[in-house]
Amino acid sequence: MSNILHAGLNCIEPILDMPTNRSIPNKRWHLAFTAIYSSRALYSLLNQKKKKSRKLPVPSNPSFVVLNVKPEAFSSIDHTTLTAIVKDKNFNKLLEFGGIEGVADALETGIKNGIDGSVNDVALRQEAFGSNTYQRPPAKRLFHFVVEAFKDLTILILIFCAALSLGFGIKENGAKEGWYNGGSIFVAVFLVISVSAVSNFRQNRQFEKLFKVSNNIKVDVVRNGRRQQISIFEVVVGDVVCLKIGDQVPADGLFLDGHSLQVDESSMTGESDHVEINSHHNPFLFSGTKVADGYAQMLVTSVGMNTTWGEMMSTISRDTNEQTPLQARLNKLTSSIGKAGLAVAFLVLLVLLVRYFTGNTEDENGNQEFNGSNTKADDIVNSVVRIIAAAVTIVVVAIPEGLPLAVTLTLAYSMKRMMADQAMVRKLSACETMGSATTICTDKTGTLTLNQMKVTKFWLGQDPIEDSSLISTDLLNLIQQGVALNTTGSVYRATSGSNYEFSGSPTEKAILSWAVLELDMEMEILIKDFTILHVEAFNSEKKRSGVSIRSEADHNIVHVHWKGAAEMILAMCSSYYDASGRMKDMDDGERMTFEQIIQGMAASSLRCIAFAHKQIPEEEHEIRETSQKLEEDSLTLIGLVGIKDPCRPGVRKAVEDCQYAGVNVKMITGDNVFTATAIATECGILRPDQGINNEAVVEGEAFRNYTPEERMEKVDKIRVMARSSPFDKLLMVQCLKQKGHVVAVTGDGTNDAPALKEADIGLSMGIQGTEVAKECSDIIILDDNFASVATVLKWGRCVYNNIQKFIQFQLTVNVAALVINFVAAISAGEVPLTAVQLLWVNLIMDTLGALALATEQPTKELMERPPVGRTEPLITNIMWRNLLVQALYQIAVLLTFQFKGESIFGVNEKVKDTLIFNTFVLCQVFNEFNARKLEKKNVFKGIHKNKLFLGIIGITIILQVVMVEFLKKFADTERLNWGQWGACLGIAAISWPLGWVVKCISVSKKPFLSYLRWQEHHFLLYVCTKI
Repeated sequence: MSNILHAGLNCIEPILDMPTNRSIPNKRWHLAFTAIYSSRALYSLLNQKKKKSRKLPVPSNPSFVVLNVKPEAFSSIDHTTLTAIVKDKNFNKLLEFGGIEGVADALETGIKNGIDGSVNDVALRQEAFGSNTYQRPPAKRLFHFVVEAFKDLTILILIFCAALSLGFGIKENGAKEGWYNGGSIFVAVFLVISVSAVSNFRQNRQFEKLFKVSNNIKVDVVRNGRRQQISIFEVVVGDVVCLKIGDQVPADGLFLDGHSLQVDESSMTGESDHVEINSHHNPFLFSGTKVADGYAQMLVTSVGMNTTWGEMMSTISRDTNEQTPLQARLNKLTSSIGKAGLAVAFLVLLVLLVRYFTGNTEDENGNQEFNGSNTKADDIVNSVVRIIAAAVTIVVVAIPEGLPLAVTLTLAYSMKRMMADQAMVRKLSACETMGSATTICTDKTGTLTLNQMKVTKFWLGQDPIEDSSLISTDLLNLIQQGVALNTTGSVYRATSGSNYEFSGSPTEKAILSWAVLELDMEMEILIKDFTILHVEAFNSEKKRSGVSIRSEADHNIVHVHWKGAAEMILAMCSSYYDASGRMKDMDDGERMTFEQIIQGMAASSLRCIAFAHKQIPEEEHEIRETSQKLEEDSLTLIGLVGIKDPCRPGVRKAVEDCQYAGVNVKMITGDNVFTATAIATECGILRPDQGINNEAVVEGEAFRNYTPEERMEKVDKIRVMARSSPFDKLLMVQCLKQKGHVVAVTGDGTNDAPALKEADIGLSMGIQGTEVAKECSDIIILDDNFASVATVLKWGRCVYNNIQKFIQFQLTVNVAALVINFVAAISAGEVPLTAVQLLWVNLIMDTLGALALATEQPTKELMERPPVGRTEPLITNIMWRNLLVQALYQIAVLLTFQFKGESIFGVNEKVKDTLIFNTFVLCQVFNEFNARKLEKKNVFKGIHKNKLFLGIIGITIILQVVMVEFLKKFADTERLNWGQWGACLGIAAISWPLGWVVKCISVSKKPFLSYLRWQEHHFLLYVCTKI
């Protein structure tokens, strides 16, 4: 055996005799092979020994095994060190690592083509480096909301009273019978707490879901040579990410390639100055920062929790308890009503205690309850607890706790439905504020138009070109250079026979597809043949982009190419190429001809883009390179293209709907005045008779140059502002707000951020909008469609209207319950509605009522009213009229029952109290229908569409029947016969015709409470004059 083992070891000795400078993975591989080989040899020897001893024929096995021993993935790179290098911005350490190219090689990433991108490759990278997600603090559980509900003081007092009542009841009547009073209150309180906690828990979950959706940003990456969009959560280490102005950097990484890249790192450092990023001194990019200027490609080195942003965000919990302006107003209203309820409850408590201790109350058998020293202490305490419970329950009913719940339900429901209608709410207050909007300032491109651009016109010199074969070769080369090298877009084609894929902005894609498909441009060849020296990236202020390039074939000449808004490029030119490629000087007459060509295309709703070129010697370029500015004068105009972007279907109707609803729509665009006028007329923003001559259309520069007084005078008349800068948009928003308008603004660019922040409601675009614009906005329009803006307006009004419906419904119940209990306590010394009954009314009124009325959908009627003013009272005169009449009717009927019910119906006191309770609840059920329409007489219109409302009404009636007929001891009720049920239903149903009649009474538009203030003011004046 020792000989065989010796031979085996001799076989593997060359393997073990390895150099000491081998890498760790190779050492591991050799050690693994040695261990396996030795084990196999020993195992083989043992087998041979067994075979000889048993002398059995055994099939021969090979003396070796084939092993696929693979080194650990990406083991040649220490990821912890790499992460630290980027976080610490340690450029020297990066160079020791092999520079950016060395990192890319170690991460198995092609600098041009990116990672392989296959499912296995992505999975391997996620396993090795982690995913681009971060841990968040756990969401609030149901138990948290149950605890919050228990913090309510009135609930705590009720529980204390219930405990006392339960204890004394069991002591007096035994456990079998004595638990009913206290136990009933416990059950009722438990129901109220449960419904409130579950409702708040569901809304919290809803907000968490919306938060996750809002974080799901789309990122451009290059994988396997193809540029594509993926979710930010799918970004992996090694990805090549494409960045442009306004983008959020999705992970930590290194600058690969790009121009004029400046990053806003204020979210990380607090410094507002932009940081320049380049490959020579500062190639470090951090997750969560924003691209302020330029464009670039970056190599991802760390994702998720390995980034500084991930570490920071994992410690931040999103507060979903944002209080909106409407909620603040409702809290004030709730406080006022609560104080009134406390005053009434205190009076009831005082009256009942006085009547009890003066011997003016009787028990169920007609005996005097308090008889001085003859009354047991337990009986006294029990009676006092019962009186306190009744008073506390009045407070429970009086305090409209359902108002905040109704707002939460309405907002949550509206947010969910608005999401389905292509609008994602980022700030809850925007839902309400949108209902008050008086002016909408909208972009043109992508919002009013489809953003599906196509080049439809092409002019060389002063001639339109239909056939590209007529263009001279030299001029065609210049055009192709200007398109291919002065762009942030890209062209991808998998194989020679497959279709082209174009990426970039819609304008870039339109020009690239035209150049590739019509002019046979080979973008890859041009990129190889030229070196880009300097780039001036496009932004909405300059409205142009430029590039200087040098041919690999001729290093003595530098070509400068400009592309941008036609009239701006034209102003930079002193000559032009004609169709045959000859250069001609441009005099005033020819310049005017070009301006007419541009105006003609603009009047046809075309966006006009011009291309210009200048050739400069290398020496002159080197002199200018120090100033980092491209040549901007004495250019030669190459040509003009007209890009068609059709209006969205239905946009005209959406504009008309807004105008009909009393909301002014203004278009603010960077396009020239003729294109803007044509599109605005097509969309219905301008009438055919309106234009530049009647102040409805103005250019941004002119508006900027007005005096403050002129701007304030003219801003209401302006319908279109063309050639506007972001500053002009901000200026218009400020002027409109100073004039008292509630302004909604749409924006998609980084430079729109100031206007979006300044506006009452900022609306960013979900498709074309940059991350900076989205973060500054209140609502994201997911489909970039103006029709969705009109839908948001409708939902905003719906939220406000639903809250008003619920306020009217709840105040009717509050007023009726308080007056009935107060009058009955003062006069008869008892309250007809017990603690359990009032808690039941509180449940159906607060929670079920809020659910029923807060989930009404928008109707056309909402868009027939003017916007709700900033200072308009929450409770209008119409609401006061409706609720006071219904409350007075309920008070009159139920007090009649209280004092004459026994003789009218021929029943005992217990049945009378049950009739009062039953009628009171049914009155609320019927009045819930009246609350659906504040002004319209037909309260049943569209009711079949709200299944939830009908379901809640049905559930309420069924539960009321159970309370009266089957829960006698729990609810302290008596069974009613068919006649008594009919009487209750008939009296409650009168609220329908009563509501119809009341709505025939016209009311003043002047707020009801202002009359009281006016009387108070005049009284004070009268007193002062007398003094």
